[in-house]
Amino acid sequence: MQRIFPILTWLSTYKRAYFLKDLIAGLTVGIVLVPQGMAYAMIAGLPPVYGLYASLFPVITYAFLGTSRKIAVGPVAMDSLLVAAGLGTLAISGVENYIAMVVVLALMVGAIQFLLGLFRMGFLVNFLSKPVISGFTSAAAVIIILSQLKHLLGTEIAGSNKFHQLLQNAIQKFGDTNPYDLGIGLLGIVLIIIFKKWNKNIPIILVIVVLGILGVYLLDLKIYGIELVGEVPQGLPSFTVPDVKLEYVQSLWPIAIALALVGYLEAVSIGKALEEKDGEETIVSNQELIALGTSNMIGALFQAYPVTASFSRSAINYETGAKTLLSTLFSVALVVITLLFLTPVFQYLPNAILASIIMVSVFGLIDVKYAKSLWTNRRDEFIILIITFLSTLFIGITVGILIGVLCSLLLMVYRTSNPHFAELGNIRNSDYYKNIRRFGNEVQVREDLLIVRFDAQLYFGNAAYFKKELLRHVAAKGNPLKAVILNAEAINYIDATGADMLTKLIHEIHAMGLQFYIAGAIGPTRDVIFSSGIINELHREYLFVKTKEAVSFYDDPNKVSIVGCRVAYENSRKN
Repeated sequence: MQRIFPILTWLSTYKRAYFLKDLIAGLTVGIVLVPQGMAYAMIAGLPPVYGLYASLFPVITYAFLGTSRKIAVGPVAMDSLLVAAGLGTLAISGVENYIAMVVVLALMVGAIQFLLGLFRMGFLVNFLSKPVISGFTSAAAVIIILSQLKHLLGTEIAGSNKFHQLLQNAIQKFGDTNPYDLGIGLLGIVLIIIFKKWNKNIPIILVIVVLGILGVYLLDLKIYGIELVGEVPQGLPSFTVPDVKLEYVQSLWPIAIALALVGYLEAVSIGKALEEKDGEETIVSNQELIALGTSNMIGALFQAYPVTASFSRSAINYETGAKTLLSTLFSVALVVITLLFLTPVFQYLPNAILASIIMVSVFGLIDVKYAKSLWTNRRDEFIILIITFLSTLFIGITVGILIGVLCSLLLMVYRTSNPHFAELGNIRNSDYYKNIRRFGNEVQVREDLLIVRFDAQLYFGNAAYFKKELLRHVAAKGNPLKAVILNAEAINYIDATGADMLTKLIHEIHAMGLQFYIAGAIGPTRDVIFSSGIINELHREYLFVKTKEAVSFYDDPNKVSIVGCRVAYENSRKN
């Protein structure tokens, strides 16, 4: 039951001290969720109230099924843009038909995610390396900060998911800045930063929201043209079974697949980024797919459009100290109360206050420290981080993370195709054999014997590299060389191409008048050596458990290897 409903895991160990933190975090996220949900629904081409519908039942469902305890699920800008872009290419007449197709789209997205989770396709998240996640979240944070400039400046700025376009649009509209909006926003940012450094226990975000509402209401600041949240439509969504038509499915399946994968990657990348900060790992990738899929399917029954984890609200949830997903239920409660009773209150909330909360919260997702550590210690992975960061900034959030994943895979392929290849020497007065480059004068190198180690599986991608390196070392030794010993401890697998190459290479080395030995092969590798026919070229007596045994056998051929002893014993039993 805990595997199906992860809420039972954290609920059974819930502490009383968590309640106040979850309450404050949930209410804070809820305050942001109300206007954000409405705005994102408008981005998707829907009436504003549908953003609030997407903030109810999908969020409740995720609280029961989700494994990340920090992310805030609901309507997000990226999915809203994808919905608008995907449906914008279709010939849809009338608002009702458009809404019907969006609801069917949410149902399809949920079904795809649910099936992927059911068939355990969550391994896709394993390709999200930490440099990719860091570069992606840092760039997304920058884009979100820039997207809030329109509220901070109090002017209309065309939206985009690209850094340069957002910046260009903001610069063009900078002359239309409302000084009152700018002043309120900057004051909010300063207060949040000061109080966080002074005392983190003070719910400063709630405080500035209340101050913003009171300031506008009591001082009548709206006469200065300050942008306010405005009226929020009343009423809860009703249960409605989506009208799934074949033509809808045929038209929507490409965008549904894209939204399903992008939504999953967004949720997991945000969750993992917050886990890195918190040091607590709870995310189960397959269960996340099931949780998101079920959330979208149930949401479709209550007229919601596709949802996933939000960067800004997840950051706020984390920064305000949320401990469990109970915080999301408080957010839902606030949305419900708002829809039913509090619409007159929220109409006085300045958008600049919301912008200041979002900008400070997501700024913490920009991880400069990790980038510096990669620059110092791992330049190749630093390049992956920068490529992901720049791609997300200038090409787009969706494409950015896909490029990052592709670059990490290419780096992995490059590493496995050019693995570490070392010549070994005997540590003086010991039975150990180590890299002659690392240990220098501590090792004893013999001119008549070449001992090498290959630190990777031997497969089609590096078979040619292995052969080239081994023959290069053989040529470097010259005429004194009499035998080659391959330390195979790090070779955990040999594929068909690698086995064929190794068989021919052993034959080639034998043709040079040299003997070939293999030492330290683990069980699966030994199985391949015997099943692939390598042993026919190598011969069993030249297969050893340890390198020192191979050296001893080379020095005194009258000694029989451990494998040879076993073979002789088995033959004697047969005879």
